[in-house]
Amino acid sequence: MAVILNGITGGFSGKVGNIIGGTWKGISYMRSRATSISQPNTAAQLDQRARFGTVGKFLRPLIPFLRVGYKSQAVKKSGYNAAMAYNLENALTGVYPDYAIDYTQVSVSQGMIAEALNPAAVSTTAGEIDFSWEDNSDYGDALATDKAVLVVYNPAKKRVISLQGGNTRVSGSQTITVPASFTGDEVQCYISFQNANGSVLSNSTYVNGLIVV
Repeated sequence: MAVILNGITGGFSGKVGNIIGGTWKGISYMRSRATSISQPNTAAQLDQRARFGTVGKFLRPLIPFLRVGYKSQAVKKSGYNAAMAYNLENALTGVYPDYAIDYTQVSVSQGMIAEALNPAAVSTTAGEIDFSWEDNSDYGDALATDKAVLVVYNPAKKRVISLQGGNTRVSGSQTITVPASFTGDEVQCYISFQNANGSVLSNSTYVNGLIVV
């Protein structure tokens, strides 16, 4: 209940509905009560948050690379957002609350030129991963001058090592150096190709997981 101050034309002290009145240093004031916006999370909200959180945590270390890998998809949105949309739809596995990433379905780049053919990756020398692939430069829009693009993702360390503008498609192999701290960790390997000036990429291909020696 509010009390009118100084007659009917004066201010008031107390609460009327959602309005609070009072005086401060002799000055009458009125303010509205803050509307509570806290609502219990619905099951759908919790599920959506978990889905986005799982994919977002995976993609975060990849953000610098995704600016290149997804630049062809970044129309009115960032490369990260384009990658988020794809991987939410294709690489998320499990059910709430136990979502995980299916590394075999992950895409780290998208584009129009031919993908890698029969890629493989091994680690036989400390701090190095050797990628190999078959030369398919006579197929479709693949060119002998296309260059390898490699991505190594370390789930335990949440770190990414990438290489752009590597050896040509016809060379069939490329070695990438990883930090000494990767030794003994399982990493996930991906390969793409880009044209000679780096303006167009291929879709990425999952190569395999391996333990770094």
